[in-house]
Amino acid sequence: MRKISLFIAMSLDGYIAKPNDDLSFLKLVEKEGEDYGYAEFTSQIDTVIIGRRTYDYVVNEIGPSHYDNGQRDVYVITRTERPPIGRTIFYTGDLTELVDRLKSENGKNIYCDGGAEVINELLKHDLIDDFVISVIPVLVGSGTRLFKDGIPEQPLEFITAKAFDTGLTQLHYKRKR
Repeated sequence: MRKISLFIAMSLDGYIAKPNDDLSFLKLVEKEGEDYGYAEFTSQIDTVIIGRRTYDYVVNEIGPSHYDNGQRDVYVITRTERPPIGRTIFYTGDLTELVDRLKSENGKNIYCDGGAEVINELLKHDLIDDFVISVIPVLVGSGTRLFKDGIPEQPLEFITAKAFDTGLTQLHYKRKR
């Protein structure tokens, strides 16, 4: 069965964005030639689940090919129906039904790239199997929290921790079942 993996960065105090969806703190650890394992990670996935606000931000900042490279399906979780664009599907249905269907299909793993609403809905239903969380060495004080109150307790198994010379620390856990 396929698994859903979270690969995301947060500030040391647990925020994935500052107020107004400001991601500028991520630039603190940008280093030419360093992708923090992202290329290796994405080589193991063929499906992306992402919230519409995160999708719009990335498309505006990087471009649509960041997600839809012609080799994977992209499900943008949204409340507004839109026609598909290439392999990008704007999904308005039940997220847990989508995940159950995707996990039962053949293929590589599934990547959840946010945002916080999507991540926390998946956590609420215990649907994330693998967590790769990069901690950025900054306290941002407020914004969008990665983990919201009210998710059920979920024991995790430690896999690895890597420290990088930029100060970023990457933690890898899998869901203990």
